[in-house]
Amino acid sequence: MEFCPKCKSIMMPSGNQMKCRKCGFEKVKVKSSSDITTQEFKERVVTVIEGSEDAGLPTTRATCEECGNKKAYWWMRQLRSADESEVRFFRCTKCGRTWREYD
Repeated sequence: MEFCPKCKSIMMPSGNQMKCRKCGFEKVKVKSSSDITTQEFKERVVTVIEGSEDAGLPTTRATCEECGNKKAYWWMRQLRSADESEVRFFRCTKCGRTWREYD
């Protein structure tokens, strides 16, 4: 990375020159060993765990009107304008019914 000697802005490569976008100063690009960056990547193994998408959500006591179960996953989303409260969603851990609760 080079900086303009006149205005101290970052100089950008433009063909075989370095050019300042702010003041227009140009100079010939000089190649050095510090211009070259290499990086090695290690191959990673990604393990996909299949199962319920709700498995990572917190649970709470909430009664499902459909099956009577008393435990549900919950999460919150901002659906309305920013000056209004978030909407709390519930999903029954037994039957999967989803409902919402407004404050």
